[in-house]
Order: sequence, then C-alpha cells, then structure tokens
Amino acid sequence: MSQQYKLPDMPYDFNALEPVINAEIMQLHYSKHHATYVTNLNKALEQLADAEHKLDIAAQIGLQSAIKFNGGGHVNHSIFWTNLAPVSKGGGTPPEGALAKAIDHDFGSLDKFIEQLSAKAVAIQGSGWGWLGFNKAKGHLEIATCDNQDPLVTKGLIPLLGIDVWEHAYYLQYKNVRAEYVKAIWKIINWKNVAERYEAAKK
Repeated sequence: MSQQYKLPDMPYDFNALEPVINAEIMQLHYSKHHATYVTNLNKALEQLADAEHKLDIAAQIGLQSAIKFNGGGHVNHSIFWTNLAPVSKGGGTPPEGALAKAIDHDFGSLDKFIEQLSAKAVAIQGSGWGWLGFNKAKGHLEIATCDNQDPLVTKGLIPLLGIDVWEHAYYLQYKNVRAEYVKAIWKIINWKNVAERYEAAKK
C-alpha cells in the first residue's frame, strides 16, 4: 500500500491551551494516543490490501472493526485539534454570522446549545465524543454523541465541533470530574474553525 495516513501537524504548542488543558495531557494525547491510531490504521489497511489480494473475505470482514476504531480515532482527533485554539488566538470568542444565526435558530441561543451539548457529552457512559453536526439532508444543525471512536458520519452527520470525553483527554488534570473539563473547554473553542466547517458542509 503506497498511501499511508500521517499524524497531522499540531496547530499550536502543547502548552498553548493552558490552563484549560495542560501541556502534559496535550503531549500524551497527540504523541501517544493519536499517533497510535494512525499507526494501527495503516497496519490494518495494509492487512486489508493483502486480504483483498488473496480474496480472503473472512479476513477482510475481520479487519473492519480495527479500521473503524483507528480510522475514527484519526478522523476525530484531526478535527478536535483544529476545533480548539489558545485564547490569544481567538479561542472562546463566540461565533458570528451564519453559524451564530443557525445555532440561535436550531437551539434557541448559544448558551442553550452549550448547555445541551455539555449535558450529553458528560452523560456518555464510558468513552466517546459529543458532537455538533450538520444534517445536510434536512439543512440544520444537530447534537449527537458517538461511542468510543465511532466517527460522526456513522450518524449521517457532517462533523463541525467535537468534544473528546475519553479519560485520556482530561484525567491527569480533572481526575474523574468530566463535567469540569467539559465546562472549561468552551473557553478555548475555535468558533472560527467551526464556522469554516459549517460553510464547507453547506456546499
């Protein structure tokens, strides 16, 4: 297999999101967890190519869960890093324009949206993600949750904003108090990035 997936460049230094997320968490999250998803995805895809070459359908089916998990982990984290920004670079600055209007229309207000997505993210049992997605067929925004590393496309939505609530995303700093982490993360949401994703999703 010639084409391999690569770990994307981090758009800021590991300490840039402090005090909301400390440098140690960011370094481990990116350099260990995300990197492992990329490594295992490439390995599974190589095995899939070999199984396809051998016409081994059982092996192809057996590899699907590894591709979904590690591929989802790569996709989700690649979005997550860009969904965040240091406060000095606009992190936490409320959305404007079309995205702000859509949030008001579909959720009542930005505060109501934050409250709803936060509640759903905190309530996820075990590991997973809370998402703001765009339903292209219906033309509106939706809140959804995904278990483990399942990508939002499995729910038929285009991902705009994701909150990682796996323990490795916050435990070293917030211990088992997931709600405090979710409350704090809104201070560094890169709404400019979310708005760009929204505009692209509508096309």
